[in-house]
Amino acid sequence: MPFSWGSRDCATWAFDIRRDLTGSEDVAALWRGRYRTALGAHRVMKRLGWDSLEAAGRDLLGTPLPTVLQAKRGDLVLGGSGPAYGVCVGAKVVFVAPDGLTFLPLVSCSLAWRV
Repeated sequence: MPFSWGSRDCATWAFDIRRDLTGSEDVAALWRGRYRTALGAHRVMKRLGWDSLEAAGRDLLGTPLPTVLQAKRGDLVLGGSGPAYGVCVGAKVVFVAPDGLTFLPLVSCSLAWRV
């Protein structure tokens, strides 16, 4: 499925994977379908009380791992250009982006959370 703000963007995609892997609550329901642009995403994030993706991650996922190098397959990460949420797939992470899936080295990320 192609990238789509509000339904298949970095946060929605990564948190949907988390839900599917763990059976956890669908926290992406907080923002799914409520915006159609990057600016709209920023506005919804502000309304939810977050001034950054890092703040949202800390609120929704808790304290990140001490280092991204501790991330394992399936863990959520924050990194890349932007930054964006992605999923660890080993020594690399995958992000959903407007031009498709993007793979980057794990070390390019700033934060990681165990799922």
